[in-house]
Order: sequence, then structure tokens, then C-alpha cells
Amino acid sequence: MLAATAMATTLHVQAANESSNPVLAPSGLPHNVLPFNKITAADMEAAVKEGIEYQNKAIDAIVKQRSVPTFENTIAALDRSSWELNRAVLALSNLEGACGDEAYQKAMQNITPMLSEHSANILLNEGLFQRIKQVYENRDREEGLTPEEKRLITETYADFADNGAALQGADREKYRKLTAELSDLNLKFSQNNTNGMKDPARRMWITEAETAGLPESIKAAAKAEADAVLEAEGKKNDQGLYLITVFAPSYGPFMKYADNRELREKLYRLYGSRNIGGEYSNIEILKDIANVRLEIAQLLGHKNYAEYKLGHTMAANPETVMEFLGNLKDSYTEPMKKEIEEVQAFARKSEGPDFVLMPWDYSYWYDKLKNEKYSFNDEDMKPYFELNNTIDGVFGLATKLYGYTFKRNKSIPTYHPDAEAFEVFDKDGKILGVLYTDFYYRPGKSSGAWMTEFNTETKDDEGNRNVPVISIVMNFSKPVGNDPVLLTPGEVETFLHEFGHALHGLSSQAKYASLSGTNVYHDFVELFSQFNENYLTEQKFLDTFAKHYKTGKKMPKDLIDKFVAASQFGAAYRCMRQLGFGYTDMAYHMIEEPIRASASVADFEREAIEPVKIFDMVDGCLTSPQFGHIFSGGYAAGYYGYKWAESLDADAFAAFQENGIFDKKTAAKFHKMLESGGTVDPMELYIEFRGKKPTVDALLKRDGIVK
Repeated sequence: MLAATAMATTLHVQAANESSNPVLAPSGLPHNVLPFNKITAADMEAAVKEGIEYQNKAIDAIVKQRSVPTFENTIAALDRSSWELNRAVLALSNLEGACGDEAYQKAMQNITPMLSEHSANILLNEGLFQRIKQVYENRDREEGLTPEEKRLITETYADFADNGAALQGADREKYRKLTAELSDLNLKFSQNNTNGMKDPARRMWITEAETAGLPESIKAAAKAEADAVLEAEGKKNDQGLYLITVFAPSYGPFMKYADNRELREKLYRLYGSRNIGGEYSNIEILKDIANVRLEIAQLLGHKNYAEYKLGHTMAANPETVMEFLGNLKDSYTEPMKKEIEEVQAFARKSEGPDFVLMPWDYSYWYDKLKNEKYSFNDEDMKPYFELNNTIDGVFGLATKLYGYTFKRNKSIPTYHPDAEAFEVFDKDGKILGVLYTDFYYRPGKSSGAWMTEFNTETKDDEGNRNVPVISIVMNFSKPVGNDPVLLTPGEVETFLHEFGHALHGLSSQAKYASLSGTNVYHDFVELFSQFNENYLTEQKFLDTFAKHYKTGKKMPKDLIDKFVAASQFGAAYRCMRQLGFGYTDMAYHMIEEPIRASASVADFEREAIEPVKIFDMVDGCLTSPQFGHIFSGGYAAGYYGYKWAESLDADAFAAFQENGIFDKKTAAKFHKMLESGGTVDPMELYIEFRGKKPTVDALLKRDGIVK
């Protein structure tokens, strides 16, 4: 009989060579990227089924072998058994979010219960777990193991133990049913979110007079949106209407610039009332998600889901998280109150002494006050952030720090005409991986911005690489006519953020998929994205690309100085807003009794955010039913990770400020963290880089809370 590792490899080769499915068969394209021009949602769904079959064969070979369990014949073989399935699942899930096509949504609905059952079958495979357990118990006696291999043993064992493998009898079947139910609920929540954003009831048609205050670029985008929607309905925009939606490129600018307060309130309520009732309601679904998670956690011996989830994080437990959030609350509450008072006092100069600042007023009056204090407006910077120049600048950051280069390759097909493909090379000119960029908003596309992967870095025993294939997806406004795409500072920051995640995936030098790239503790993963954001206020970086799209002149120093000064203004408000999300997340996942079916989500949310409240809650508006990060994403009991990582990134960037923002030696140390993935404990990696544990001191200084 073949050894299990050899069997897994043989099955992988057999799967790739024998499959007629274009998702799994060798594509013949550079780096074996997916032939998007030849595959459909049906192909992807079929490939998922094949991937499940191939992995089942590989696991069957692991369990049935007579050899004594070792790292190679059990742990490594298991890690390598999922290549086909991962390729298919990543392809389908990525395109569902990026394209929003009903065929992809339907395919995801079909495969989700299969994947849930398959995952449960693996995790509850008693024969497999016994072999993993034996390797784990003998890990210190097995000779020749590398540190990465020892960590993979520990993480694999913990993954199984934390997911029901140690349960016995009826509890195992109960766990299986609960995880299947949770998977289905997560998908329903996510698709309700997506469909709720597209709901025509979430659109606001306005006239020319009602666009007062909007920059011309925003008006042009709103006019183009209106024209496109009406044209699709077979109508002409004879009345010259504009269309405002709840998607970020429309919603954010309208709330910041629109003079009409009633319309700002209307749009705020349209945005905040999503998924509360009607066809796409998430109210009952989110209760069920929280309750099922609680039941799973208690079945595994934990008080609540947060305790269960935080065991494998830098924070380690809910108490540390709440202490961290509480410390930030104590530092930022009073500065936030002063900011709100200052903004309201400024508004009263125009609106009268009885004016009361409401949530739909903050962005508008904050922006005007910022302009008066610092003579700065986001629109002032847009002419210097032409998209193509910005792409060069952001990519160039990786060149300056790590020696990476990016080459557009038009022979690599993409999944949508808006997307482009780049080959990425390291400082020695060796291929690192492939990066897809997908910048523009389109109907059906999920809101926000994200990084994901189509393939994860791995190596075989001979050191041959399966290179990472990464994508970054945005929702920037499309160009109107011959006008260039000009980005706001916030959009450039988002680009830098997601590019940081992409570099994490592209830089990976891990051998095993389970520890590769962004497969790290969730409160560590945002370090690399948020670290990049620091460069947005650095003149030496901006000088490399930020030039006026008409004159070609570099961004003036005084504008950069104003931007730097203005960046601290509102920092306390922004922190408290994030803390509100963090407190909400922890409230849902620290419950020790199920949420009653009759319980009010509004009351639950109101109580959760009371310690960090900025404004009173608006009737009919909630965060929870739209909170995809925690109810359908990977941030349950983990949203604190953004602020945790922010304290890390401020502390890490302080090292560059001390030595030079492009300092090669410092960058080399930081790069060690980038390429290590999950192969080393993150705190060990960070201490090796910084020489000490992180503190919040640099964050407080950067935000101007401590001078």
C-alpha cells in the first residue's frame, strides 16, 4: 500500500489529470490560474462535488493504512488532501461576492449544506482523530520535525478538538446538526445582506436642486447611475434625475456633502433600516445564529461562544478583550465628547442655538468644521489620486519596502471585464504569485472592499511551489465618459489596506496550506493591512505618485500638512464608533443563556453599546441585522481585532518612523512576519520584529489623544 502522503499526492495528480471539469483540470495558463472564460457556476458546483470525493478518498487512505501514525502519513497527508476542494470552493465563493450573479448564489446555496456535512464528517471521523491524537501525543518524540511541522501538528489537533472530535455518542451527532444549521444560517444572513443592498426600496431619486452641496464628480456618478437604471427599464431620464443608493460610493459622499438635511436623514434611515423586516429580514436569523453558536460552545465545555472562539488568538480570552476595549473606552470617551460638542457648536452658528446634532448630521458638519480649522477638504486631494497613478504608488510601496515588482499579464483571463491580472515577482525576480485587481462598483457586487484568494501558497517535499493567486476587490465609482477616476483619501486608504492583506498572501513561504498566508490568528491578520495605511500621511510616499492629473505637479506640502493635521481630528469619534461594533459583537457572543424568540434586538443592541454610545439609537435603525462581519463573516467574537491590530500597526510603524519609513533593515524584519503566515506564534513573531511586546502608546500618540 502507498504511504498516505504518497496516496494523497497521487490522488491529487490523478484528480487534476483525469477530471474533465475545467475548474480542476490543468488550465494550461500561467501558474495554472483558472480559465474564467471557460467555466460556469455549474462547473464550479460540480467541481466542489468532485473535490469532496477526492478528499474522502485521501482521508480513507489515511485512516485505513496500517502504518504507525506520523506527521507525514497523517498530518501532512490531511493538509494536502483538500487542494481540489479548496480550488473549487474559493472560485465559487469569490465570484458570488464579486459578481453577485443569481447562478453563483444558487450554486452557493446548493453546496453550502454539502460542505457543512463534509466538514463535519472529517472533524467527527473517529479513526482520523485517533491518528491525529496519537501524532500529537508523540510530537516531542518524533525525530526530524521542523518548527513549522510541529506547529501544524498542534494546530491540527486543536482544530479537531475544538470542533467536536473529542465528543462521544449523541453529542457528536448533535454537534454535526448544529454546525450544519449554523452554516445554513450564515449563508442566509449573507445573501439577505447582499439582496437588501440591491433592493430598489433602498434607492433615493433626487432632482438637480436636491444635489446642492455635492461635488461635480459625485453628481456625475449619480446621474450616470440614474441613466443606467432607467435605460435598463426601457426609459429615458427626461427629468434629469439623480440616483443615490446605500452602496458606499454613493452613500458616504451624500452624507458628507449634501446640504439637504431631510434627504440626509432619509438616506440614513434607508441605510440603517436594512434587513429589519420584509423579504430580506435578518432579525430572527441573527438570534438563531447567536443561539446556535452558544449551544455549540457549551456542548464543547465552554461558558459562551467568545470563550470558545478566543482560545486560539493573541488575546486568548474574553476578559482580555473586554479589558482592552475598556481601556480604549476610558482613553477616548472624553475626547470624543469634546469633538461632538465642538461639531455641534459649529453647526449652531448656522442652524441656530436649538440645533441638536444627529447621526445624519455628523459627517456633514464634521467635514465643514474640518475645512474651516484646517482649510482641508477630501475633494482637494482627489485630483492627485488618479487611479492609475495610485495603482503605481501603492504597488510601488511594496517595491520600496520589499523589492517586489508587478507586471500586468493580459494572457491571464479574469472573471469580469473590470478585473485585471498582474504577475508579482520578488526582489530576485522570482515569481511570487498572481494578483487580480477589481476596482469598480457594479450592481450585484457585494458592498465594501476585501482581499481573498483563489489559491494558497504551498510547497511539495521537493520544494516546488503552488503559487498564491490573490484578488483585491473594491467598489470605486466607474469613470464617467472620458473623465479619469479620482479617489478620495479614504478610498486610497482602503486600497492600501486590502493591498496589505494581498501582500500577506503573496509573501507566504509556508509549506502547508493550513499555515499559509493569511491563515493566522484573526487578531493578528489585520496588522499587515492596517500597517500600510500609515503611509497615506507620509510625504515621502505621496511624492512617489500623487501628482495632479491635469498639471502633473506633486501634491503640495501644505496640503499634505493639512491632511496630517486633519487626520487626527475626529479620531476619538472614529475609535468610539469601532468600539460600538466591538461591544455589540462581544455582547452577542458572551451570552450564557439563549436569546428569547420574543426578545427585542433593538433593546439588546441598545444595552450592548451603552458604555460607548455616541448618539442615541434612531428608531427603526439597527446595526446587528446588517453586521455581516460577525454573523456571516469570520469575525464572530473577533471584531475587537481591528482595534487590536490598530494598536499593533501603530506600534510597528513607530519602528519605521524611528529608522526611516523605507528603511531596508526594518522592512526585512517586518517581511519576516509577512512571509511566516501561521507557522510561528504571532506574539513570538512580533517580539522578534519589535524587540518588545506591543503597547497602545503609539496609537494614542498617532490619534492625538496623548501629545
